[in-house]
Amino acid sequence: MDLFAKLQTNLGPLGKHSKFSDGYFSFPKLEGEIAPRMKFQGKEVLTWSLNNYLGLANDPEVRKADAEAAAKWGAAYPMGARMMSGQTSLHEKLEAELAKFVKKEKAYLLNYGYQGIMSVIDSLLDRKDVVVYDSECHACIIDALRMHMGKRYVFPHNDIENCEKQLERATKLADETGGGILVITEGVFGMTGDQGKLKEIAALKSKFQFRLLVDDAHGFGTMGPTGAGTDEEQGVQNEVDLYFSTFAKSMASIGAFIAGDEQVIHYLRYNMRSQIFAKSLPMLLVEGALKRLELLQTRPEMKENLWKVVNALRNGLHDHGFSTGASNSPVTPVVLNGTVGEAASLSKDLRENYGIFCSVVIYPVVPKGMIILRLIPTAMHSLEDVEETVKAFAAIKGKLDEGVYKNSELAVSFGE
Repeated sequence: MDLFAKLQTNLGPLGKHSKFSDGYFSFPKLEGEIAPRMKFQGKEVLTWSLNNYLGLANDPEVRKADAEAAAKWGAAYPMGARMMSGQTSLHEKLEAELAKFVKKEKAYLLNYGYQGIMSVIDSLLDRKDVVVYDSECHACIIDALRMHMGKRYVFPHNDIENCEKQLERATKLADETGGGILVITEGVFGMTGDQGKLKEIAALKSKFQFRLLVDDAHGFGTMGPTGAGTDEEQGVQNEVDLYFSTFAKSMASIGAFIAGDEQVIHYLRYNMRSQIFAKSLPMLLVEGALKRLELLQTRPEMKENLWKVVNALRNGLHDHGFSTGASNSPVTPVVLNGTVGEAASLSKDLRENYGIFCSVVIYPVVPKGMIILRLIPTAMHSLEDVEETVKAFAAIKGKLDEGVYKNSELAVSFGE
């Protein structure tokens, strides 16, 4: 059989909808400056789909720093991997400032978030080690665990009682293999918006011997008194052994970092294949990250405004009978029951008739029968933007209740 033959008939759980979704629901083109209002298919839309939490993407100081760094260094410098020829004092400076901010001994820069966390996990574990992880961990963590040749145990999302049971199983197995145990969870879960139960997991260290890795992509910059993350929010920074975050959310850039004890970070520097065999993070991104980190720490009003928008949006949605699930972070999911076709019809109505653009999350990202309209508030949104959005959702509530979207032509076309 030709390897490619199967691709003609099986496009995968998302690809099978591409005939109706491509270019509109999937791979849509938002045009114009990164802002609350952008253009979609020639029309202005109020956009709630960008992870630009603190509004740094088009901040004048950030744009200036990016431009100056690009002019000074270009996109190539430094050439080569960090270990060979790509090390600079500015890379080291950024790592030192990140470590200080999140209260860890050392930090190590990574080129990308997805690739980075996969490589961290791959480097830490061997076949003797056991992993215990939350069932709703991000795809990058799941992909890393697929490469793990040892045993892994999953606990239902934020179920601490079950987590403890999995730790009991892991401990027995680790005693047999002579390996260690790594527990992995997230600070903020990107689809549902609820925080991982870091405090409760950390408390299990009194019963079990394990290390805790937290992926805080959505919590860095948005959670905690200083914005240092969800572990700061929950008061367990000292209990999180490895803290990971990406620059793609609050920092509005490219790159990531891992922070922890000096000895562990030293080990990762010499064993992370994704960094040993990859070009160093370009200087323009390093200098840009330094400016972003500076502003994140010196402009607390950005986070304050973000949370004003978050609370106003959430309260408005609740007032009109919408559920945002268990979210207690800026991620604001509108949780509904329905088919993929209903999700498409509802989303199109919001975009075409109300000028509201938000992302639609369907199976296999969420269970079958569930729809999430994911709204991402930012510090750049205004309370007027919130009011306009809440009015739009109030207007579609009646249509939802009457089953208009379920019986729409578009829903029928999707065949689900």
